[in-house]
Amino acid sequence: MTTAPLKTDVTFTGPIERAAAAAELAEARGADGLLVNELKHDAFLQLAVAAGITRRIALATGVAIAFARGPMTVATAAWDVQRLSGGRAVVGLGSQVKPHITRRYSMPWSQPAARMREFTQALRAVWHSWQTGGRLAFRGDFYTHTLMTPMFDPGPLPSGPPPVWLAAVGPRMTAVAGEVADGLICHPLTSPEYLRRVSLPAVHAARESAGRAALPFDVAGTVLVATGRTEEEYAAALTATRERIAFYASTPAYLPVLELHGWDELHRELHRLSLRGRWQEMGRLVDDGVLDAFALHGEPRAVGRAVRERFGGLYTRVSVSFSHDADDTLALDVLDAVKG
Repeated sequence: MTTAPLKTDVTFTGPIERAAAAAELAEARGADGLLVNELKHDAFLQLAVAAGITRRIALATGVAIAFARGPMTVATAAWDVQRLSGGRAVVGLGSQVKPHITRRYSMPWSQPAARMREFTQALRAVWHSWQTGGRLAFRGDFYTHTLMTPMFDPGPLPSGPPPVWLAAVGPRMTAVAGEVADGLICHPLTSPEYLRRVSLPAVHAARESAGRAALPFDVAGTVLVATGRTEEEYAAALTATRERIAFYASTPAYLPVLELHGWDELHRELHRLSLRGRWQEMGRLVDDGVLDAFALHGEPRAVGRAVRERFGGLYTRVSVSFSHDADDTLALDVLDAVKG
């Protein structure tokens, strides 16, 4: 746990043509960082756009899909964002799940935790070569990087390489984050109980074992929030949030979180319904107890205070996520209240 004040990040998921304006607004309103999720646009390209219009905030991928790429391609894109931003980049990496990697990206999938460990090590090896001029000689089970000539070496950065955060839910990937990364990105379907009993102990044990316990480490979390400026907006937000929780809870990758709360049967029912595409029916299965475990709801400032009370001392950085359409200032109003 940490006693430091929570830092606040704005999560941006809009069209790429709005990325610069979102970054400028986040910085003007006092946010500490901008997180871009890789949904419909390239995460690093969005941060490159944001780097040119900001001067202070951290610029993080939250997340970029590691296994859709190789370590060298991530190394190059992240190095460019780090250069453009003057050292404010954060490389958040996630594995995604097998169907997306094999069927959407047409890339190999195997041993995701071991592969992510090696991916991060290879990434750092490339950066070390560029920063020091040393020979690139990384050989692993999944990745090999042994060629770097002056034509393809971008050279050192005054800031040095960016930090790496890894997204994780299960204990194996969480341990990898503690072992080789500079931060953990927690999924929105996370409860304080799961953090205290599973995620944070796994991180701490891995850091101790790897001799990294004294190094800085961030725990970044995105909190599901249902709020609105009118009663109609709030009602729509509650419905959308239940449906989003149901979508996450139907996915086998997030079963450990549900099992901790004794909701494994709910997962099985939601999974069956998801295979039939019955999304609205799934949302109606998320009762108030499940909603309250994984989301915060109410008027914006009250929600912001609740985020601080629930996750202060667990997360070092926090962002909020809406399941409904909302204007760009609503998240900032919530985050203002997080800061107090």
